[in-house]
Amino acid sequence: MSKIKKAACIGGGVIGGAWAARFLLGGIDVSIFDPHPDAERIVTEVVANAERAYGMLTMAPLPPRGKLVFCPTLEEAVAGADWIQESVPERLDLKRGVLTKIDAAADPKALIGSSTSGLMPTQLQRDMRHPERMFVAHPYNPVYLLPLAELVGGERTSPETLLLARERLAPIGMKGVILKKEIEAFVGDRLLEAFWREALWLIHDDICDTETLDDVIRYSFGMRWAQMGLFETYRIAGGEAGMRHFLAQFGPCLAWPWTKLTDVVDLDDALVDKIAAQSDAQSGAYGIRDLERIRDENLVGIMQALKAGDGGKGWGAGKILSEFETHLWSEGGGNGKGTSLSVDTSAPLRLVDTKVNAAWVDYNGHMTEHRYLQVFGDTSDALLRLIGVDFAYVEAGHSYYTVETHIRHLGEAKLGQAIYATLQILSVDEKRVRFFSTIHDSKTDGIIATAEQLMLHVDASAGKSVVAPPEVMAKLAPIAQAHAKLTFPDGAGRSVGQKN
Repeated sequence: MSKIKKAACIGGGVIGGAWAARFLLGGIDVSIFDPHPDAERIVTEVVANAERAYGMLTMAPLPPRGKLVFCPTLEEAVAGADWIQESVPERLDLKRGVLTKIDAAADPKALIGSSTSGLMPTQLQRDMRHPERMFVAHPYNPVYLLPLAELVGGERTSPETLLLARERLAPIGMKGVILKKEIEAFVGDRLLEAFWREALWLIHDDICDTETLDDVIRYSFGMRWAQMGLFETYRIAGGEAGMRHFLAQFGPCLAWPWTKLTDVVDLDDALVDKIAAQSDAQSGAYGIRDLERIRDENLVGIMQALKAGDGGKGWGAGKILSEFETHLWSEGGGNGKGTSLSVDTSAPLRLVDTKVNAAWVDYNGHMTEHRYLQVFGDTSDALLRLIGVDFAYVEAGHSYYTVETHIRHLGEAKLGQAIYATLQILSVDEKRVRFFSTIHDSKTDGIIATAEQLMLHVDASAGKSVVAPPEVMAKLAPIAQAHAKLTFPDGAGRSVGQKN
């Protein structure tokens, strides 16, 4: 898979800064040029929010964060970059001039994407010497979490450029969708513009206020759209007869006078004041960074839930997250620290390092019970990857299944607390692995919780336990032999409620 080696971001506002964060957290060095006096502060704050969000989003081993450099000139920023993302204000003359300068200064083989929300790529590439490598890569905010980028070529963009762009986005957890033709505002913004226009009329005509309108979206069809989009949602609405029945039943509604989409609302001072006042009443108690963090927490929760969809295969944005994590695990090594079997077996294996994020805590600010099981599960998963029971192994039909778990809660993990988990193998045979895991406070090494677990090697298709293959036992046995020399952990073998 072709990967981005170095990225340049021209423009460091909301979108440009979020692109930079996506690249950086994907392990890619980023150079930024933006003459705005607050550009460095803005980008630094966006990256900090992105790191917080990724800490909640995944426990897969992220690569070492890329190096961020702010450059005094555009030419310095694009030097050596193989992906250049333009995110300057939405004015044709400005964007065209910037892209032409990028084209003149960049490596001729570098891909050049524009974050434009609606300008045609043919217009943007007019004055370029190498227009074949320029395209629109239109993302959605926040770029570091929402995985979509609309890839749109102009008249002189080569088809290979769009295919290569889509390929290079995948390793950083993004889904590039290639549009067949260029059109103003592409697909997403045309839909949003139509929706936005109708929403403005509803506010203008005092049908509802901004909070009510947002409630209608987020408590109903917004949740459906988040995981199935429009057409798949309506297919279900058609029942067993599917889409044909839906179109036959509801198609005539299109002729009814339900919409003002053909009329443009006058955004006069009175309407602007009304919307601004209602928005302040709705959300004014929160600062912009607070709202961004709340948004990120909600998106992480939705994506994590979607990751469990379709029987654990992932659904919608959750499937993209699952594929991204598969890539991270394959790149990051068996124990999540960039190593494979070269681990220290003279002590319990340190397999997970993480922080207690906002999605993990209860009303007391403490890590809720099922999250302890998640950390222990991630720890056992790391052991399995270490011995070769990885995604490919599971897809081939075999795995280890947990059949017994005994968790002891000995302390409290709180919001933001850094924790790590270790694992000591207690016994091994050709079908079973018994081990003891411990969650520690990263600062004090104090014990927060322990779990004793037993796993069976299974043939998933046959639905029964089977002997583990020699290649797995060859990796597992040396760890078990080394751990047999360790002190038997306090708490192992105890029954529930037993103190001594």
